[in-house]
Amino acid sequence: MNKLMIKSSTAMAAALAIFATSLPMEDANAASVRVKCEKSANRSKVSVDGRGLPSGSYRVRIISGDNAKRSPLVAGAGEIEFDFDSDRGNIAAGATAIGSSFIQSNRVTGQIKDSHGFTVATATSVCTAK
Repeated sequence: MNKLMIKSSTAMAAALAIFATSLPMEDANAASVRVKCEKSANRSKVSVDGRGLPSGSYRVRIISGDNAKRSPLVAGAGEIEFDFDSDRGNIAAGATAIGSSFIQSNRVTGQIKDSHGFTVATATSVCTAK
């Protein structure tokens, strides 16, 4: 009886190990995105940060209500940051221009797209009010 229990336990452990190793694994280097946004009476500001990106060219599309804007294509790998702003100073410093009323319903979705237009990562954020 004892040998039968050991054989059964061994067979069950082997079956469990095979099952566990056959499950899909999450890629530790999978691309991710973080969206941060601020809205005030006369300004909209959005920052989209991509992480875990393989070497390539990327652009970001931000969406808020019926408004959408895309960034220029940027080459890079690992971490890439995209800024959108209605402030003239930040636009002069390289941010993509958006209107001061771009942010609608206090939410923004950011999509990182590769050079072929495929969405690599997406996230939605609730904006802070200033």
